[in-house]
Amino acid sequence: MTRQIAELRERLAELDDLRLTAGLLNWDQQTMMPTRGGPRRADTLATLERISHARFVSAETGRLLAAADAELGGEDPDSDDVRLVALVQRRWDKARRVPTELAAELAKAASVGQEAWIAARRDQDFDAFAPYLETNVELARRYAECFEDFDCAYDALLDDYEPQMSSARVARLFDELKRALVPLIAQLAQRDLDSSVLHGNFPVQTQRQLVSEVLKMMGFDAAAWRLDDAVHPFASSFGATDVRITTRWDESYLSVGLFGAMHECGHGLYEAGIPPALQRLPLGHGESLGMHESQSRLWENMVGRGRSFSGVLAPRIAALFDGALDADTLFRAVNRVSPSFIRVEADEATYGLHIILRFELEQELIAGTLAVRDVPEAWNSRVRDYLGLEVANPADGALQDVHWSAGLIGYFPTYALGNMIAGQLWQQVHLDLPDIEQQIAAGDLSGLRGWLLENVHRHGSKFRTDELLERVIGGSIEVGPFVSYLQQKLSDVYGVALA
Repeated sequence: MTRQIAELRERLAELDDLRLTAGLLNWDQQTMMPTRGGPRRADTLATLERISHARFVSAETGRLLAAADAELGGEDPDSDDVRLVALVQRRWDKARRVPTELAAELAKAASVGQEAWIAARRDQDFDAFAPYLETNVELARRYAECFEDFDCAYDALLDDYEPQMSSARVARLFDELKRALVPLIAQLAQRDLDSSVLHGNFPVQTQRQLVSEVLKMMGFDAAAWRLDDAVHPFASSFGATDVRITTRWDESYLSVGLFGAMHECGHGLYEAGIPPALQRLPLGHGESLGMHESQSRLWENMVGRGRSFSGVLAPRIAALFDGALDADTLFRAVNRVSPSFIRVEADEATYGLHIILRFELEQELIAGTLAVRDVPEAWNSRVRDYLGLEVANPADGALQDVHWSAGLIGYFPTYALGNMIAGQLWQQVHLDLPDIEQQIAAGDLSGLRGWLLENVHRHGSKFRTDELLERVIGGSIEVGPFVSYLQQKLSDVYGVALA
């Protein structure tokens, strides 16, 4: 390793330590922090962001990048160091256009907003939350104004979560997805399924036992992972041996805790699979949230709600909750297509419409064509149009997600992109591992975990989404494989030919 690369790595490692410190404080805020700790926590997070941002965008970082790049001439373009310099150069070029004080304001507003959202959601009071959302929207606009090389302001925000993805491309993909989903949902609307096995009395302590068993099968390592409770489930990683995931529980509805935990464990497996050589560097975590979301959606839905794994889950659920449950009944129940209010509990077919709704509203908020005070009405109108439902309270509507309170505007599209990518990866893994369904049916998830580790996780942030997909499947993001997967699955669920 050359001297300049070593110096750059040392600086980046210190910056990553600061990032993880802020991440740990965010994790604590959502899981452990006393309610009254919010204002002080917001100040602390703002200070950390001020320090880390100023250090990252400094001329010294730029000097080290230039020197390291000069030393790497002739190196393998896919080597860790070449990819590291390219990634950091792009992030440095973007971050240095943002004033340090604005970066600190964004961090503080996100922390304050989350606490306001929790109270507003509990009280079902959007008006109480509106001033905090107005602040976050205004800060997002100021952030976007720092950049002139994007086609629109929203693209500057989206780029932070799905690098080099444009809202125009997302819109084209979403239009194709919507054209496939709407008739599919309509075709199944008159064919109801009995999902009563998921509703009843499910004590949280017993649910915890079930979830613990399932997560262990997935690869949860009690010596390196934690599972905690949160208002809105999320995953955090502080290195491959310190992975934190959360879920929430509903004693009357079994799916919430179980599939929420499987979803977040999918995220955790990605982070836990990044090799030691990439740790403490920007390469040492997932670059694309679309790719990241593909992992959680794949584990939650394609495995967790698949026919093969239903044969594993059904007898354990029956034994733990003293009931009778066969695999086919469970498989049909967990895949019932029925429009619902809550995104994280939506079935696979209607889920995409939840994301399209949010994508449209976010663009309008940033463009200034939608005022914050009008968000509930706009939200409810689209729910009526897209899902045929009447929103009765804000907790089922515009207050259900944590993202806007935390300033994560531009994040939502990655969820539906993740579904598309998951469909592509699921198709490829069946080609590469022809007996994968038999493995899953036997409760052996190691083959799938190993395939994802080799093809996705071990690369960390070395490759953008399209680059990685080109290496794994020979193409870029497409809607077709996900739609084909969904049609085949729901044909099996409903016993009807879907096309």
